[in-house]
Amino acid sequence: MTWSVITNYLAEHWLELAGTVATVLGIWLTTRRLLICWPVVLAADFLYLAVFYRARLFSDALLQVFFVAFTLYGWWHWWRGVQADGEVRVVPLPLRGWLAGLAAGAVGAVLLGWLMVRIGAALPHLDAALTSYSLVASWWGARKHIANWWLWIAVDLIYIGEYLYKDLRVTAALYAGLVVLAVLGLREMAACAGRSLNRCLHHIMQRLAVHIAAQLAGRGTQRARRKLRARSGNVRRD
Repeated sequence: MTWSVITNYLAEHWLELAGTVATVLGIWLTTRRLLICWPVVLAADFLYLAVFYRARLFSDALLQVFFVAFTLYGWWHWWRGVQADGEVRVVPLPLRGWLAGLAAGAVGAVLLGWLMVRIGAALPHLDAALTSYSLVASWWGARKHIANWWLWIAVDLIYIGEYLYKDLRVTAALYAGLVVLAVLGLREMAACAGRSLNRCLHHIMQRLAVHIAAQLAGRGTQRARRKLRARSGNVRRD
């Protein structure tokens, strides 16, 4: 491979490469639950908006627009959590949230697939389904639900095949790396959830101990008062 080939490749794919670097860095920072992840992810959103539009993957291009909105929301929501708790805490997702998210993804896939067919997008139904469920995963991530990583792993694995088919090899390699990062993020958030549960149990035990101590102290005070009254009564009778 000569320098001219490398130079030509960089000139042709610099936007995709820049988006790849920004995305990897942003997701890695997210797995570490660092607030600085959000401006980096925002830059990646804009870069891949241009990449997907040029590849005529209109569902993915539209997805980046929603990603920008979700990134701004996630940035604000995490920042508020840090201000309140001093750290980014994991929030559990109840079964009702799982079902609602998966149902919303299915409805979005059908509606967006119909739209993508109308405008002549490549791989309209597959791309629409992946776009819809990526939005669900992004919303869960912005809300600090650990379930977002499970959904990202499933979506990213399918994206790898799609991008290989579209000859976006750098992006396919990126999504293979994102699967690894999603696994790391899952492990980190699971560990964080465990630590949060331990802190919660410790706090409950502390409050319970204080409550029991207060009850015992109150009973002791009542007994002392009854003894004092009894002694006072005996003195008066004498």
